[in-house]
Amino acid sequence: MIEIKNAVMQFDEKNALDGVSITIPAGCAYGLLGSNGAGKSTLLRLLSGIYKPVSGEVLIDGNVVFDNAAMKERVFFINDETAQFNNMTLTDLKNYFKRFYGTFSEELWQKLYSTLNLPLKKRLSTFSKGMKRQAVVICGIACKTPYLFLDEAFDGLDPTMRIIVKQMLIDAMMDTGLTVIFSSHNLGEIDEFCDRVGLLHAGKVVFDRELDSVKGNVFKIQTAFDAPVTKESFAGIDVLHIENIGSITHLIVRGEREEVRAAVEKLSPKLYDEVPLSLEEIFIYEMEVLGYDSSKLG
Repeated sequence: MIEIKNAVMQFDEKNALDGVSITIPAGCAYGLLGSNGAGKSTLLRLLSGIYKPVSGEVLIDGNVVFDNAAMKERVFFINDETAQFNNMTLTDLKNYFKRFYGTFSEELWQKLYSTLNLPLKKRLSTFSKGMKRQAVVICGIACKTPYLFLDEAFDGLDPTMRIIVKQMLIDAMMDTGLTVIFSSHNLGEIDEFCDRVGLLHAGKVVFDRELDSVKGNVFKIQTAFDAPVTKESFAGIDVLHIENIGSITHLIVRGEREEVRAAVEKLSPKLYDEVPLSLEEIFIYEMEVLGYDSSKLG
C-alpha cells in the first residue's frame, strides 16, 4: 500500500505540493491527472525517494522511501527524461539496472525484448523518444519490483507500440500483482487502463476516487424549459457547466443521479435526456470549475 499523508514539497519557497493526501492500494493501476505544473511529476519523485517532503509523510508498505535503499529496490521510476542514458547501448542499460535490482529477471527481459525491434548495440542517443521509452519500460518490468511509476507513460509511442507496452504492463500486474502509477496527458489511455484516478491542481488533490465512481458521478443532461435558467435555478445540485443552444439547455452536473433528476424535474422540463461523458470531458469541466482555461489542456 502507498500512503501519502499531508505531503508538502517546495521549490524556491513555492509549494509544488500543498498538503497532498492519497492512499493507493496494492495491485492498483492508478492514473495521475492534472495540467502542466499541477505536481504530478513531483509526486512521482517523492514516491521514488528522489525528493524528501518538506513536511508530511510518503510511505510505501509502511516505510519511508527517501534515503532507504531497501525500499528503493521495491520501486522503479520511469522518468520522462532519458538523456542520462544516451551513452549506453540497450545491453548496457540492461546490465546497469541488473546491478541495482537483485530481482532482475534475464528471462523476462529477453521475453519482453523479443516483442520489440530495438538494436542492442547502438547508443540510446540514436534512438527516437519512443524507442528510448520502450527500452526503459522493458528494463523496469524485468526488475520485477512491486511498484512501477511512469511519468507521461506512453509519450512518444506510436499507436501499435502503445498497445504492446500496455499489454506488457497488464501482464505484469496479473502475474505479480504489480502496482502501477502513471501520469499522462492522454486521458483516453488512463480511461481504458486505470481503475483509480487522482486529479491534482496547483499542488492540491481535487479528487482521488475509483474511476467508475468518477464517471458515474458527473454526467451531461440535455433539457428544455419554458423560461431561461441559470446555475442558480437548480437548488441542491452541483452544476459544473450550463449552456443554452437555441431552445435546448445543456447541463454538466455532479451528484447522485436520482437527486439530480428530481431537482431538474422541479422546473418542469419539456425533455430530459442523459448523455454519457468521457473522462476527458469530465476532466475539462472539473478544471473549468477551478478557473483553469480548458483551451490550455492537452
